[in-house]
Amino acid sequence: MAEFRAGTAEARFADLIWENEPVASGQLAKFGEAQFQWKKTTSFTVLGRLCDKGIFKNDKGIVTSLISREEFYARHSEQYVEEAFGGSLPAFLAAFGTRKKLSEQEAEELKRLIEGMRR
Repeated sequence: MAEFRAGTAEARFADLIWENEPVASGQLAKFGEAQFQWKKTTSFTVLGRLCDKGIFKNDKGIVTSLISREEFYARHSEQYVEEAFGGSLPAFLAAFGTRKKLSEQEAEELKRLIEGMRR
């Protein structure tokens, strides 16, 4: 499986790409400067990392996604649960639940999600 982890800055930069694609790489450098106070080289370095991970492609200076934002965050979450909790979603939820209690609405939404995920 390709690595779909991204640091906070990379994820925020990826969000900029998804919001504006297709987008010229030069325009992305301007976004990086405006949003994060990055130098042009920093934006291109981060873009290169995201392309190397197979999330985006830069074809002749035009950047487009290879996977959707939703797919990225789904894979990112799966990878985190796999690494931190041995792939156990119940263990993840138990750890999450020790610090945050669910509202009735959240509990009902989770029940609906679980029912939809059953085989």
